[in-house]
Amino acid sequence: MSPESERTGQLRQHWETELQTTAVILKEPKKIGLDVLGVTAPTANDIVVKVSHSGISTGTEKLFWTGEMPPFPGMGYPLVPGYEAAGEVVEAGPDTNFKVGDRVFVPGANCFDGAFGLFGGACSLLVSDAARATKIDAGLGAEGALLALAATARHAMAGPQKAVPDLIVGHGVLGRLLARLTLAAGAPAPTVWDINPDRRAGAEGYEVVHPDDDPRKDYMSVYDVSGAEGILGQLIGRIGKGGEVVLAGFYTGAVSFAFPPAFMKEARFRVAAEWTRDDLVATRALVESGNLSLGGLITHTLPAAQAAEAYPIAFNDAHCLKMILDWKGHA
Repeated sequence: MSPESERTGQLRQHWETELQTTAVILKEPKKIGLDVLGVTAPTANDIVVKVSHSGISTGTEKLFWTGEMPPFPGMGYPLVPGYEAAGEVVEAGPDTNFKVGDRVFVPGANCFDGAFGLFGGACSLLVSDAARATKIDAGLGAEGALLALAATARHAMAGPQKAVPDLIVGHGVLGRLLARLTLAAGAPAPTVWDINPDRRAGAEGYEVVHPDDDPRKDYMSVYDVSGAEGILGQLIGRIGKGGEVVLAGFYTGAVSFAFPPAFMKEARFRVAAEWTRDDLVATRALVESGNLSLGGLITHTLPAAQAAEAYPIAFNDAHCLKMILDWKGHA
């Protein structure tokens, strides 16, 4: 037996009869609760993470909650939701660069017996390939679970031939992070739109207005994070000649627009994809240096035992920017 096989075997033997997790289970649309699941034993490349906090996404997770998610590879019910988890390493395989006690961010896991793990972060304990995890400052606490959202905002903005926004549509967590990153880049403060008066508070260094109160029609870089139906056609009328609209939300239906106005503006369109590991690393550096704050984004926190209450609040309460599940006390 090779040394690698022997190390993997030792890990499997250590955990084989012990490893279970308490997880949020979405059994079918709008039917959610906690259950205990078996977890796949780790290999030499894996870490075992005791989760302290996990976030609820009001974009993709809401679509699973309502049953409106279009067909997606690896999806199905029952599933463990959540791709925003922060916790502590309690076991590190010999082929990883982690050690017990490291605080990490993990973008979910697929390690469960009896449930799909397309996301898989809303649980008390998970096993993950170490390459997917990112070490974070131990002082981040619950805000450590926000790293993926911040990396999503960074990915939309960073890189060649990308411009920082001068208009952001939507003042939820992602819109606020885009605005903060714009200011951190030393760019002029963007304008932010939100039709909900409850969402227009909390701006620091930029203005949030209702679109009807903004007469401007010469924006050159518009980022939409609202995901609103029909939004693209509205935004074409607000850009200058050669302006770009970046679709950074999630759109369940067909995205369409009338051609003549876009033709006259010579409009450009870009779809912002998911973050990469480079985005995670760069975003972590921004947070740790103090150039990007994650403060003030978590408005609601509930114990994981109250998950059945937390999800409807996260999806339906306009005052809830970000709901965090607290897993402390769960085995």
